[in-house]
Amino acid sequence: MRTLTHTPPLALVVDSVPAERARAVALLEETELDVITCASGKAAVEVLQSCGNDVALLVTRATLGTERDGLRLAAAVGKLWPGIRLVVTAREPETCTGDLPDSATCLRRPWLPLDILVEAHRAVHEPHPPVT
Repeated sequence: MRTLTHTPPLALVVDSVPAERARAVALLEETELDVITCASGKAAVEVLQSCGNDVALLVTRATLGTERDGLRLAAAVGKLWPGIRLVVTAREPETCTGDLPDSATCLRRPWLPLDILVEAHRAVHEPHPPVT
């Protein structure tokens, strides 16, 4: 008899501020998603290269450290992994304009827990259609 296993989809939280990463993890651990965290866009790309097809949700700060790495990361993910639901957080949501995919959601920081939970639910239950 063959045993089937199911791996929950992943949420990738990218934030340069440890307390904000921990806040997102505490919230997302209450969902159906397993959570991975990174402090930089570079580290997030490494994670995505190894398990990007399992990631359902990416939550990133627009500015990581002093760079706009979060925006660049979200733009790249939108092109390379279009099935991932993207959430970018910014002090000023106008920051999110530009090269982000139309499907990306920009939330004002500090974000509200309900907003993140809604996006997590959508990532699991309303995934983007596969690109053909």
